[in-house]
Amino acid sequence: MSTPAIRTEKLSKVYLSGFWRIPYTGVEDLDLEVPEGTSFGFIGPNGAGKTTTIKTLMSLQKATGGRAWIHGIPVPDPESRRRVGFLPERPYFYEHLTAGEFLDFYGRLVEVPGAERKRRITRLLDRVDLARFRDVPLGKFSKGMLQRAGLAQALIGEPDLLVLDEPMSGLDPLGRVLVRDLILEERRAGRTVFFSSHVLADVEAICDRVAIVVGGKLRGQGTVPELLGHTVAHVDCVFDGVEEGGEGVEAGAEGVRAAPGGSVHKRLPPEDVDRWLDAVRKAGGSVQSVVPAQRTLEHVLLDEVERARPVNAKRLGVLA
Repeated sequence: MSTPAIRTEKLSKVYLSGFWRIPYTGVEDLDLEVPEGTSFGFIGPNGAGKTTTIKTLMSLQKATGGRAWIHGIPVPDPESRRRVGFLPERPYFYEHLTAGEFLDFYGRLVEVPGAERKRRITRLLDRVDLARFRDVPLGKFSKGMLQRAGLAQALIGEPDLLVLDEPMSGLDPLGRVLVRDLILEERRAGRTVFFSSHVLADVEAICDRVAIVVGGKLRGQGTVPELLGHTVAHVDCVFDGVEEGGEGVEAGAEGVRAAPGGSVHKRLPPEDVDRWLDAVRKAGGSVQSVVPAQRTLEHVLLDEVERARPVNAKRLGVLA
């Protein structure tokens, strides 16, 4: 069995907040395993602990408990990050540098030889659709353009592992497609991509595995099909020739009555569908459509957030 690209064991981070140094748990007992060569989505609401985890993995802050490894090397060891490309959630770049100078600077930091560095800069600027802005200072870039420049920076060293914190932030639809394609290309090349995102449809489409964190705790981890299961989230129904309730009549299936030209659109829990179908038929109406909607990552995340509410109520502060 190959060594995971990322592994954490009971990883925890506790902050001391305010004058009274009140403890706040950002991440608690996180057990995470990211296999090599996969695209791995790390999702959760604001304040869940995603950025805290990533900063700890990148040694931008020190864990207060547990351990973490990158490619089998303990995270405190700088060698663990030698083959890592990283894009933080809120990157800061020197605005006086042009896009070409910016990538040249980072290429030197990761010791890419001169001739090869020039080739990579040209290729990466084209890859993130910034080639025509090569000589434009970053201070003139939009947020989305800076995000794409940051992705190029993360790739300049041709890392084995990409760690991206909200890489789709600030991107328009075309930019999101570009990032999705880039992640898929990296995975096809055998590299590992670990990224957080609030764009759950993209995570669902491109990730091999997903971890859900809520309130600083891991709430689920697995492949997308494993997390979604095969259950139906709801059923969209359209009924004609009826109306729902009326003056002095209870709403719901019990209040369905005939109404020539009437139409009722309902989003129903699966367990209520048969009751509505029976009520519509008894009232002389017709069923136009019954469309089951499969669960999505959004449904799974919302369910986990709801289950975690009693725990979250005890936490102090807000962290990403």
